Amino acid sequence: MGRFAPSPTGPLHFGSLLAAAASYLQARRRGGTWLVRIEDIDPPREQPGAAERILEALDCYGFEWDGAVIYQSRSHPSHEAALSRLLDAGYAYRCGCSRSDLADTPRGPLGIIYPGTCRAGCSADETAIRVRTDDSGIAFVDGLQGPQQQHLESESGDFVIWRRDGLVAYHLAVVVDDHEQGVTEIVRGIDLMDSTCRQIWLQQLLGYSTPDYLHIPVAAHADGQKLSKLTGAKAVPLGRPEKLLVQVLAALGQQPPSALGKGSLQEIWSWAVEHWHIETLASRTRIVVDSSAMAEGKNGLL
Repeated sequence: MGRFAPSPTGPLHFGSLLAAAASYLQARRRGGTWLVRIEDIDPPREQPGAAERILEALDCYGFEWDGAVIYQSRSHPSHEAALSRLLDAGYAYRCGCSRSDLADTPRGPLGIIYPGTCRAGCSADETAIRVRTDDSGIAFVDGLQGPQQQHLESESGDFVIWRRDGLVAYHLAVVVDDHEQGVTEIVRGIDLMDSTCRQIWLQQLLGYSTPDYLHIPVAAHADGQKLSKLTGAKAVPLGRPEKLLVQVLAALGQQPPSALGKGSLQEIWSWAVEHWHIETLASRTRIVVDSSAMAEGKNGLL
């Protein structure tokens, strides 16, 4: 079972469309189911109406998800239950450190390396909750990028799983929801690969099974920056989606025939499922595109 889990912080852009198509085709090629989950757990960053626009775009491009759309915010009781389990087992603790408290803390490849200041106890009124880590090494074999390993204690330190403002943090929410929804394979952008070992650590502490992971190259501007709302990525056009969908397949290394762009969405998806080979993306980290051209329905692959 696969899933696509966008955050409603803006409309669907070309990079998001790549991730959606790759996860969809991987699930369908294997005869599996495919879920859509809106990860609406960070209200300060969300755009009004973004979730509806994302779903409209997915529908316009011919995606067919199984069952009802899942909204992550509605899983709050499950997130709280998992948090209680971690606290009760001593795997997590309250932390009163503010950003200013950690301003001079050394940084590692995963960001600030938390020094364990509050591991022995915290008397602050407002606290986040961190999960304890160790340096035993968390390893997995990515289906595209090969063997990966992190030593969490020395590379990130204990990380936040519940925020000071009372909101669940991404790592805990995604682990709980993937488990409860029976997700067995996660296809997503390589920009999220550094999160995987922290999520596997939580899976192990909670007694969950670990899905298979495949991290695809991210769409990037010619200067190497990831295509995103912050770097000016435009919403995918909703008129005549067939041409852009064929470009998505080309960007994913599938070599669609030129005549396919004149077919219907159903014909394009049928061809794509039959010919899907995710291995063409192995060891790649970026797909360079001209997002302005893509938004206008032109050939934007560079």
